[in-house]
Amino acid sequence: MPIIADVTQEKQRISDQLAKIDAERSKLQDRLNELEIAERVLSRFGKQRGETQRRGRTAGSQSKQASGNGESPGIIPARRQRAARPEAQVVPLGEAALRAVQAHSGGVSADAVRDYIAKQFGLTVRPNHLGMALQRHRRAGRLEIRDSRWHAL
Repeated sequence: MPIIADVTQEKQRISDQLAKIDAERSKLQDRLNELEIAERVLSRFGKQRGETQRRGRTAGSQSKQASGNGESPGIIPARRQRAARPEAQVVPLGEAALRAVQAHSGGVSADAVRDYIAKQFGLTVRPNHLGMALQRHRRAGRLEIRDSRWHAL
């Protein structure tokens, strides 16, 4: 019988240790969750503050900052960069809309005008803004609309 008592006692000791480990694990998991929440909150506030600080920096200081983090120079971590646009002429929307309609001699839809402006001038135009520009040209007598297509006069 002493062996069965020893085995039972050892099982009890191991189950107590497992209970302590489970309790410690749950405490650590709670702390980890709190830290993740705090990290998300700080990243939101940090982005807003960081964006205003970055405005005055040059490309050279950004690569120095990246190389100071142990990363290769020229790589800026965890930051969105705007897509490089081809060098386009700086043209006001009204002028670009008029040129787009004049480029299509048989008349053109407003969607085709938007596509033309995006390709030729590198401008992204909201439909309502394009509509206002086209209507201004219509009222000024430079454009007319026939069969839902814009025509130059």
